[in-house]
Formats: sequence, structure tokens, C-alpha cells
Amino acid sequence: MRATTWAVVRLASAALILAAVLAQARVTLGGAADAGRDLGLTTVNFFSFFTILSNVGSVVVLTWAGAWLLRARGDHGARREPPALAVALACVTTYMVVTGVVYNTLLRGIELPQGTTVAWSNEVLHVVGPVLLVLDLVLAPRRGGLAWRAVGTVLVVPVVWVAYTLVRGPLVPNPVTGADRWYPYPFLDPENPALTPPGYAGVSLYVVGIALVIGATAAGVVAVGRARGLADGIPERVAGG
Repeated sequence: MRATTWAVVRLASAALILAAVLAQARVTLGGAADAGRDLGLTTVNFFSFFTILSNVGSVVVLTWAGAWLLRARGDHGARREPPALAVALACVTTYMVVTGVVYNTLLRGIELPQGTTVAWSNEVLHVVGPVLLVLDLVLAPRRGGLAWRAVGTVLVVPVVWVAYTLVRGPLVPNPVTGADRWYPYPFLDPENPALTPPGYAGVSLYVVGIALVIGATAAGVVAVGRARGLADGIPERVAGG
């Protein structure tokens, strides 16, 4: 019964997050089309936000996790998450928590370059979604532990995203302002006059700080998963020691 209930929670959470992404996409892309802006560029920019990538990833992984729980619910607790699913959940949980922390500490109140913000969608993407992933971490059944090296796996996507963002930023124009560069967040723009110190030194400080937050969050997520796996009598070596 608990597995069935949580499977429904996961699938409902995925549906809510997907609805929030689609609502913001409709306004952003619709606004670009109405204004005659480059729709292809606007679409790529939209999916270049770490927030959007994290939430889309959460939709995919929560759907996978919910479907797996429905299939496994008849095993009376004998089955644990497959290693690939456990790693995927650790990744999206970390990314969503960091998304919520960064947005609510650095970006809330700043108009981001994605068009008009949909208020309810914004709260789902930056507050409700992260809370749902944390609840899944601490309450969902059949959780198993991951090896500590999974923390390194979690860091792969953010590192690739930062590299992509910094390489692409000066190469594409901002379709909204007409500037000759586009960065999803102001703290990644080396020409942002508010950076202290200015330029790439300021960007580097933010990147290092956020990387430390991501690493600490990933370690916390893995630690909770290991503790829950042991408490439930599931061996901690789901994906290595």
C-alpha cells in the first residue's frame, strides 16, 4: 500500500512539474513569436536555464521512479531501487535543491531574460519541486544506498552545463535586449557591472561557491540514501562500496 501511494505521489509530482515547465514555455515562446524574435534561439535559451533542465530531468526521473514502484509493489519490500534509478534520483534531487537555494538566495526578485514569468509556475519550479524531491528522498520506500563515488557522478551535469554556458554565452545575442551576448543568470555574465571582483574573476567566485554547494548537497543526498537503506535492512552497496 505504501509503495502504491508513493508511486502515485511521484507521478503526480512529475505531472505538476511538467505543467509548470509547459506553462512557462508557452508564455516565453509565445511572447517571442508575438514580438517577431528568433523562436529557435529563444527555445534553445529557454532550455539552457539550469532550472529548466533540473525540472525536466525531475519529470523524467520521477515518472521512471513512480512506474518502477508500481511494478515492484508486490514484492513486499524485497526489491530495492536499481542502481541506475538510485543515481538518477540522487542527481535530480541535488539539482532541484540547489536550484531552490540559488534562486531564493541570489535571484528572487530579479527579472530573468526568459520573458514574462508565470507566478505559479515559478513557485513550482523553484520551491514546490525542490520540496517534493526532498520529501521523496526521506519518505519514499525501497530506497537503497549509493557508493560515495556517486557524488562525482552527480557533479558531471553541472560541470558540463557551466562549460556550455560560458562558451556559448558570448557567441549568441540576447533576443530580448539586443545585447551581443546571452547568459541565463547575471552572475555568469563576465560583463555584468555588479560582479565583485569584475569579469571572469567574479564569475569564477560564483561558480566555485555554487560547485561547493552542489558537492555538499550531493554528499548529503547520498548520506541520507545510505542511512535509509541501512535502516530498512537494504545493503548499502547498491552501486559499489
